[in-house]
Amino acid sequence: METTTTKSHFFTDIRVMLGRSMRHIFRSMDTIITVTITPIAMMLLFVYVFGGAIQSGTDNYVNYLLPGILLMAIASGISYTAFRLFTDVQRGIFERFHTMPISRSALLWGHVLTSLVSNAISVVVIILVALIMGFRSSAGVLPWLAVAGILALFTLALTWVAAIAGLSAKTVDGASAFSYPLIFLPFISSAFVPTDSMPKVVRVFAENQPVTSIVETIRALLSNQPAGNDIWVALAWCVGIMLVAYLFAMKAYKRRA
Repeated sequence: METTTTKSHFFTDIRVMLGRSMRHIFRSMDTIITVTITPIAMMLLFVYVFGGAIQSGTDNYVNYLLPGILLMAIASGISYTAFRLFTDVQRGIFERFHTMPISRSALLWGHVLTSLVSNAISVVVIILVALIMGFRSSAGVLPWLAVAGILALFTLALTWVAAIAGLSAKTVDGASAFSYPLIFLPFISSAFVPTDSMPKVVRVFAENQPVTSIVETIRALLSNQPAGNDIWVALAWCVGIMLVAYLFAMKAYKRRA
């Protein structure tokens, strides 16, 4: 009877856990501010300091740069998911909630959806700043929706990776340190400069890692150009990483539970 009741209230439990996590976010706005300020500072630096020296093949460098900045912001933001999960584990929050008649996975899904919402806020703020800096897009509603979908998939994929770290780490530094390589991955991609300008070995890596295909897809959609095969490669990377990370995260969660 209890199991049936728990399953019937699954979405209600998730909504409650989402509200709990979002309250933590809004009570500590420095998390969103930190995640947003650093990518904006990078965008300002590259556009107004380095932009004139970078040959990107476009007159509007902020248009070229924005997709990579958005991915950097998301990669930075998901580290807080790992931190919050680690904190809940260390404080015994999971054990307390598991003694209550709620869905056992609701707490984890609350953290995942909070990551999706908080990163969406950061992305919107960065796009608004980019508009002030001169970003312009000829894309219609459907391409923008496609961009939003790809960014959401990318966020979910990295959030499940963060969940593995948050549930498995032994220290708070270990819970968040995994995000550092993800933050710097856009630098070895087409996010800042075309891959043609890179040495051969670096170019091969840059052209075959997930960030490049995602950046190229978003860039094409925002400029209202055909995305070609890049969109399928980007979707394959996002969905593949998300599924694999989800399986490992749930395995780690069950060990904790």
